[in-house]
Amino acid sequence: MPLSRRLHPRSSSSKRQQLTVAILLLFFQTLCCNAEAVGYSGQEGDRVRLLPGQPASPPVSQFAGYVTVNERNGRALFYWFFEAQTSPEKKPLLLWLNGGPGCSSVGYGAASELGPLRVTSHGAGLEFNKFAWNREANLLFLESPVGVGFSYTNTFSDLAKLDDTFVAEDAYNFLVNWFKRFPQFKGREFYISGESYAGHYVPQLAELVYDRNKDKASTYINLKGFMVGNPLTDDYYDSKGLAEYAWSHSVVSDEVYERIKKVCDFRISNWTDDCDKAMTTVFSQYHEIDIYNIYAPRCNLPQSSAAVAGDQELAVNDQEHFRRRIRMFSGYDACYSSYAEKYFNKADVQRAFHANVSGTRKWQVCSDSILRSYNFSVLSILPIYSKLIKAGLRVWLYSGDADGRVPVIGSRYCVEALGLPIKTQWQPWYLNKQVAGRFVEYHGMTMVTIRGAGHLVPLNKPAEGLALIDTFLRGKQLPSQR
Repeated sequence: MPLSRRLHPRSSSSKRQQLTVAILLLFFQTLCCNAEAVGYSGQEGDRVRLLPGQPASPPVSQFAGYVTVNERNGRALFYWFFEAQTSPEKKPLLLWLNGGPGCSSVGYGAASELGPLRVTSHGAGLEFNKFAWNREANLLFLESPVGVGFSYTNTFSDLAKLDDTFVAEDAYNFLVNWFKRFPQFKGREFYISGESYAGHYVPQLAELVYDRNKDKASTYINLKGFMVGNPLTDDYYDSKGLAEYAWSHSVVSDEVYERIKKVCDFRISNWTDDCDKAMTTVFSQYHEIDIYNIYAPRCNLPQSSAAVAGDQELAVNDQEHFRRRIRMFSGYDACYSSYAEKYFNKADVQRAFHANVSGTRKWQVCSDSILRSYNFSVLSILPIYSKLIKAGLRVWLYSGDADGRVPVIGSRYCVEALGLPIKTQWQPWYLNKQVAGRFVEYHGMTMVTIRGAGHLVPLNKPAEGLALIDTFLRGKQLPSQR
């Protein structure tokens, strides 16, 4: 029955007519309200007051929930957003993406690395991270692609279509719809960052935003630049760098490395059987150490999902032996992903978080099924770098130099392949009067290393990570003097 007929029963009562007019007025005011008011109303529904186990102070302004990216298929991505700790109305917006493919930006980026609330040992609660990146920016974490973490689709066939193009389109649609919910950030300086396979996601999303901004009918997003950490960039250089790093850091013998050089042509996407056997020897050496941080202890506690990049299972060994070893590395706990998984599967956490509304899914820090089904179709991101550098975007690449999975050697090859003229020669940068790493500035791009950090720089070296994002956002040069 039409709404108007239900609101207009036959009556001569003036009071009833007045009530009808008032109701209609309210109804049409609601329909005609401006987009900004709708956005503010929507975002308040996503506000997270206090998560279970969260310290009462300092206060954290946070939001979490779902944003639909495809209504027809019932596809929605989950986000966790933190306003900047000070002057959020003045600071830029930074989107963070984790890789895998299949790993959660909530479980890694937000809760283990650079967010203001980090999961404590054994998933018991949360602690405040004094090196959180929302000291410098409004910080947005996205679980992408669909099927990762709490993000979902009602159309199962979506999961068979996952590739870089699909992921970039969904992430772009997420941003457009997120800005409708948070209109106060429209026009704000916008940056994208991420690590590992986000070395694909981040530049590809940046390119899509850049291209769509040319269309006046599209939502304008004030993209200023992007920064990627230990990023998969180019299959040839990354594979070559992985092998060289294992040899140069004494993980494999001279004989193994000579064999790789003889039988492996990393320029082709399909390795020969001989190359596959040689590289299997390399990976087998990482069974006893953490490929993502070769000088740190490996986690020997039970793991219920994939490891950091989703492609290496961590074994279970003597826990007491692990605890003895862990004391040797102050501030590093290799079992962080297990703790996040335990915490985010708690029913009270999910309720407070506006997540897993159906209550049927087990949250995983990394999804093996997404990794297995992902369609790897892009071999190199370097053409996107060239395009966006030419467009004038700020572009940084950083690398923890203890990472064996996406090592600094391969990243240096990638950057050098761009053929950019050097602006500032390779040199140390400093934090607290110590060498924090090295950097080189090109005309259009900066490459930075972080000394002693592995694959997850903000986890391994939080103070250096904060200095890095602060310098990047301000468009400055890293400190080159003690």
